[in-house]
Amino acid sequence: MKVTVNVDEKNEETKVIICCQKMTPTIENIIVMLQMFNQQLSVTKDGENYLLDVNQISYIETLERKTFVYTEESIYESNLRLYEMEEQLCQSGFLRVSKSCLVHLKFIQSIKKDIERKLRLTMKNGEQIMVSRQYADGIKKRLGVI
Repeated sequence: MKVTVNVDEKNEETKVIICCQKMTPTIENIIVMLQMFNQQLSVTKDGENYLLDVNQISYIETLERKTFVYTEESIYESNLRLYEMEEQLCQSGFLRVSKSCLVHLKFIQSIKKDIERKLRLTMKNGEQIMVSRQYADGIKKRLGVI
């Protein structure tokens, strides 16, 4: 891979151009990382509002009609529904793993087959998340294990 940077004071905005023979998982990951840059999500905790950097979020889960946003250090709540989060974050490395959960790919440590064609994801913080059968093939394909 060759990286070229052209610095020109006449440029009004920063532009990234990727030239490649074909789309590969590596290129897709580069695109996702570029799209995540400076993306933030509005969340609340203990009555205070925060702007949370998307890169800090390990997964998002809906429980009892509330949407919770998990980082390695804390748990926040969001007013958005899970499908709205999915729409916002699908290009930022998040995948739906069940009806009630989105997972950030960069926080997955390992993946293991479980009973009835389900998958078990172990996150970098040690938490385990079940992937339902409905989403298992998509996860395997996205992670390159198919």
